Amino acid sequence: MSDRLPGFSTLAVHAGAQPDPTTGARATPIYQTTSFVFNDADHAASLFGLQAFGNIYTRIGNPTNAVLEERVAALEGGTAALAVASGHAAQVVVLQQLMQPGDEFIAARKLYGGSINQFTHAFKSFGWNVVWADPDDISSFERAVTPRTKAIFIESIANPAGSITDIEAISTVARKAGVPLIVDNTLASPYLIRPIDHGADIVVHSLTKFLGGHGNSLGGIIVDAGTFDWSTGGKYPMLSEPRPEYHGIRLQETFGNFAFAIACRVLGLRDLGPALSPFNAFMILTGIETLPLRMQKQCDNAKAVAEFLAGHPAVASVSYAGLASDKYNQLARKYAPKGAGAVFTFSLKGGYDAGVNLVSKLQLFSHLANVGDTRSLVIHPASTTHSQLDDAAKIKSGAGPDVVRLSIGIEDKEDLIADLEQALGA
Repeated sequence: MSDRLPGFSTLAVHAGAQPDPTTGARATPIYQTTSFVFNDADHAASLFGLQAFGNIYTRIGNPTNAVLEERVAALEGGTAALAVASGHAAQVVVLQQLMQPGDEFIAARKLYGGSINQFTHAFKSFGWNVVWADPDDISSFERAVTPRTKAIFIESIANPAGSITDIEAISTVARKAGVPLIVDNTLASPYLIRPIDHGADIVVHSLTKFLGGHGNSLGGIIVDAGTFDWSTGGKYPMLSEPRPEYHGIRLQETFGNFAFAIACRVLGLRDLGPALSPFNAFMILTGIETLPLRMQKQCDNAKAVAEFLAGHPAVASVSYAGLASDKYNQLARKYAPKGAGAVFTFSLKGGYDAGVNLVSKLQLFSHLANVGDTRSLVIHPASTTHSQLDDAAKIKSGAGPDVVRLSIGIEDKEDLIADLEQALGA
């Protein structure tokens, strides 16, 4: 190609991949191996000492996974990426590089229920403390900053309500506080929103969702924006101080604008061990090739379904930023002009019982705990994904007792509307 920068769809198909040099295979092979042969003793020593790049052991890196990492980094506009076993694993590995016992991080209150549970309960055993802020009130993030704050965590499009977060405004708070902004971009995918363009320092995904797109493979990924100076103020010793296990290397000094991705690999993935299967990496790579086509169809379908529900007498309200009447519509126009995503919620006039009954009446929608599939999905969050929260916390997170969450697929929109119509009528 010429010097021209490839477009998004071209990157989704080609970034990171080349025909296999040995066989000529066009599709990226599945390197289903645990380990790799060294050229000689010096080669092995240089790999283990971080003096050369290469493959050692699939827990730390694998050629199939490397193509996935390079592709997602290219789509997000980052300097490097690390693929791991799940989205939850990505969050653990990221925060392990930033946090010491007793440290705090600020998180938007509107998050996936599993993340709320992970942050509130599981992370306590590491001594990491979460402080909650309201993404609709930027000043709440400013008020939450203390000398122990090490990061701010938000979702670009919040799960389950599909609300849009003002990334740039919260990035300004993070910059002032001298901490990195971490953005979970799972519901948007880089096709709709690239958080790094709006001030994010780290992006995470559950690859299981829209990037993989077919509901067949678990995975997570961490993308390093290369924008944060990890040496400032001595807040991040994992990156700025000499690493004894690597003969005193300072990762920030040695690896520059992809030091965070390296730290996640050689300090996080190496020791915590949530490695992504090369087979799953292959499946997710295949899914990413059609991401632009799927995501646009899903957004178009979601808007049509949301408009139908907004006019139905059994529906109390619809929370979808793609609707002109929605409170997040202006943010959607700014951050996601191609579409407001394919996940949203609506409230039923019959309350909790009506939500539970609706999901049992739907026939085309699959009732399960996932989003981002080619198939349309439905769940009642208050009785499932957010059931561990009390009623007040459910409402604050957008998962009140009367709320139903939809993840819209690529079916014909008329069939999706017909299924909802019969279920609401029943």
